[in-house]
Amino acid sequence: MSRSSNDRRRRESRLNSRDTARSNINRRKERDFKRELAEKSSARGETQYTPPQKRAVDNLLSGIGTPEPKPLVPDDFQIEALEAIETQDVLVTAPTGSGKTWIAREEIRRLLENGQRAWYTTPLKALTNSKYTEFSLEFGAENVGILTGDRKENWDAPLIVGTTEIYRNQLFDALRQGEQVRTDFVILDEAHYLADEDRGHVWEEAIILTPPRIRMLLLSATIGNADEFARWIEEVRGVTVRVINRAGSRPVELRAAFLAPDSRLFPLFNEHGKFNSELERFAQEENRFERRRH
Repeated sequence: MSRSSNDRRRRESRLNSRDTARSNINRRKERDFKRELAEKSSARGETQYTPPQKRAVDNLLSGIGTPEPKPLVPDDFQIEALEAIETQDVLVTAPTGSGKTWIAREEIRRLLENGQRAWYTTPLKALTNSKYTEFSLEFGAENVGILTGDRKENWDAPLIVGTTEIYRNQLFDALRQGEQVRTDFVILDEAHYLADEDRGHVWEEAIILTPPRIRMLLLSATIGNADEFARWIEEVRGVTVRVINRAGSRPVELRAAFLAPDSRLFPLFNEHGKFNSELERFAQEENRFERRRH
């Protein structure tokens, strides 16, 4: 090997050693470096609100919280629905939060105690997962299964929670194989999806294909033509359908507000039910600020 080659290798070796030492020093610096904590984000202070704004926000948030536990006293429409379910299909229309699911839960409890089976269908995977968790806590995880496009757990349980599409598919499979669907009762939650342009046929097929021996409970908050809907079910299923309409306002009040980027909360409506003018002023201020920036 020539002398020049040896010299070149020695130089490269020294350079590599120097780079390695520098890298080790940098690594030690990185380990020893303590990043300074970011400053605390400024919490929404009292001074951010004008007195009228403060009163409006206090009124918006008043009464919000967990109510005191009290013994449940079923409403008349809930008792009527439970009595009707014994011999008829039932269509319950009631505002959100008024206790439609309680009817389903009490009938499921009776069925499980008698060794029977039930299906609970929903249009959404998220809602199905939520009901699966809720019913597992209520009736015991060993008694509840879930069937969606993503999950298949405890599929032979006496209570199955699943999407309406999966229930409809089981009906098709039973027809093809000449078998009976293994359930005595089916709940169609959010039954108004029958009117959905893209997915409504799933609810239509589920209702038509469900054998008359299987009683049905249909729940919805938004069916405007409940009597017409019930007569159609009677025609295609050959059963009687009781319509139970719990008319009136929501028992759980809805309050609407806008959360601004600066963390201020603006009610959408004032105490007279009119659009909150403070929001319009806020929007004008924001527009002026954006124009100044540009």
